[in-house]
Order: sequence, then structure tokens, then C-alpha cells
Amino acid sequence: MHAFLVELENKPGAIAAIGETLGSRGINIENIAGSACGSSGRVTILTSDEAATRQALGTLGLKVDEIEMVETSLPHQPGSLGKAARRLAEAGVNVESILPTGMSGGEVTIGFVTSDPARTREILATVGAKG
Repeated sequence: MHAFLVELENKPGAIAAIGETLGSRGINIENIAGSACGSSGRVTILTSDEAATRQALGTLGLKVDEIEMVETSLPHQPGSLGKAARRLAEAGVNVESILPTGMSGGEVTIGFVTSDPARTREILATVGAKG
């Protein structure tokens, strides 16, 4: 699964334009997170149709990066995210975005969007619910 990282101006209507563009094409947003910093911001979006999303976002004239997301389950307890993030940092992997994608029992599923998805997958396999 790929995440779309979209850079926006920090102004009223920026998110609306994305939602309207995707919605008008029948593309469902399955997960979204973002924040602003000063005059700009970035949202991370997961949708029901990556190819259609790629095409739709291309019509908006925004900077969009499409990066593979790696999911892992972590214990729902203090320190589990820190442990996973520290392992990635020690391996030189930069986290571009994280998204919660679900919960089951005592575990939370997190999607990591990073500079190196293959290495992320390898590292997170050792720190997940079993690590």
C-alpha cells in the first residue's frame, strides 16, 4: 500500500480541495493525517484507489510524494512506538509520516512511511508485537 504525502499551503480550503477532488472521482479516503507549520503543511493520505488518486492529485498542481507504507503491530503500551522509532533511527531510516491503521486486543497497528521501506520492513519485524 502506498501513502500520498501532499504539501499544502496553510490556508482555508486546502484540505477541502483535496477531499472534493477525490470525492468527485469516487475515491474514498481511508486514512488521513496532517499538520501545518507556519505557512505550509502536509497531509498523508491513504485511499481506496491508488491509481485514481495519483491521477486526481496530479490535477491540483501540488507537490505529491507517493511512498510505500509499511504496517506493523506494536503492543499498546508505553514505549513501544519509541522502541520502533529508535531502531529505525539507529539504522538511518527517516520517518516521513506515521498513521494509526487499527487496533486489536492489546496491539495497535501503525503504518510507517519512511525513506527506506524495505529496511523499515526488516527492522519492524524485530520490534513488533513479538519483539
